[in-house]
Amino acid sequence: MSDATFDDTDVVPGKWRPVAEESRATRVTLIAIALVGLTLLVLAPLAVVFAEALARGAVAAVKSLASRDARSAIQLTLIVAAISVPVNAVFGIAAAWVITKFDFRGKAFLITLIDLPFSVSPVVAGLALVLLFGANSLIGGWLVASGFPIIFALPGIVLASIFVTFPFVARELIPVMIEQGRTEEEAALTLGASGWRVFRTVTLPNIKWALLYGVLLCNARAMGEFGAVAVVSGKIRGQTATMPITIEMLYNEYLSVAAFSMAGVLALLALVTLALKTGLEWRHADQLAATRRH
Repeated sequence: MSDATFDDTDVVPGKWRPVAEESRATRVTLIAIALVGLTLLVLAPLAVVFAEALARGAVAAVKSLASRDARSAIQLTLIVAAISVPVNAVFGIAAAWVITKFDFRGKAFLITLIDLPFSVSPVVAGLALVLLFGANSLIGGWLVASGFPIIFALPGIVLASIFVTFPFVARELIPVMIEQGRTEEEAALTLGASGWRVFRTVTLPNIKWALLYGVLLCNARAMGEFGAVAVVSGKIRGQTATMPITIEMLYNEYLSVAAFSMAGVLALLALVTLALKTGLEWRHADQLAATRRH
């Protein structure tokens, strides 16, 4: 049987078309499905949250947020995010650097460990921290006796948040650093640059957008984490209750205005993070496009 060849000139007009070209009806249908899905799954729930928060007027919503417990929850959430996000940024950069720049035995196992928080339930992570640092454990008992409790205190909440948010930065950086390769760093080292200067002038500019995305995702998850924090915090109102935990307690007590007002603040913090990300993308669109091309 002779080999058949295919040429563009063999295409019958009106019968064949490029795969990427869809009819107008198909494009409109797909866009409509996407918009309907976003409206039902994202916009409508957010609208309901803000509507319930303002059901009795803006004064009642602001008054509920001005209470001592609400202010304590907001402050605690911001403190936890301010600690856990930079820590995870440093750990994520270090992990991505080790995985992408060095070859060693156990690399696949290390990658699996990085992904572990994605597969382990946050409640299980919280229970593991309780077993390790609780007052009845060897380490936890010694820390409590020394006046440095971990569980039912700020350190336990920070540890739980770090655990559940650890993969976000590393997982954003690893593919980018693999694609970048080692050529530029090796060239800089041969020219006499120190390791820190290579990272600051070569590596960091190449990964800054991936690092930004990872930090934003990590921050959003840290502020909204509930499962692991609920286990290690003890849900002590005004002391160890973060915003998600406070929302749950208020809702269970049928204080809907206070609960949804707090939920609205949490949603606004997430929207501010998203707006910051979008603004940076618009401002540095040319640099971002150049980074993606390379």
